[in-house]
Amino acid sequence: MLADKKLKAFAPTTNPQKAKAFYQDVLGLELMSEDGFALQFNCNGTYLRVVTVNELQPQPFTVLGWTVPDINATIKQLTAKGVVFERYGFFEQDEDGVWTAPGGTKVAWFKDPDANLLSLDC
Repeated sequence: MLADKKLKAFAPTTNPQKAKAFYQDVLGLELMSEDGFALQFNCNGTYLRVVTVNELQPQPFTVLGWTVPDINATIKQLTAKGVVFERYGFFEQDEDGVWTAPGGTKVAWFKDPDANLLSLDC
């Protein structure tokens, strides 16, 4: 029923100006619209609505993720823009913060200004 329909993703923010700077300037997403309710970005054809909320309790799991061709190169580019990648003590990560899953997928995590957990994988 919905398999052939476009997906729209949502993420919350308590500070739309910080979120706008992060998603537009740091991550390089195209801002499509902005109003008193949300910022809408184009993510390679999928829309991301960063919705303004009064309160936010960040979740302990990944809420948005991107598949990239070269995770270490992308980490270096984002680190140069001030992004800090998460380090976890319960599994082994390389010097860039990349964890290699048992199936071979490489994953790294970082947070947006509202502490929403985001990821890269390849």
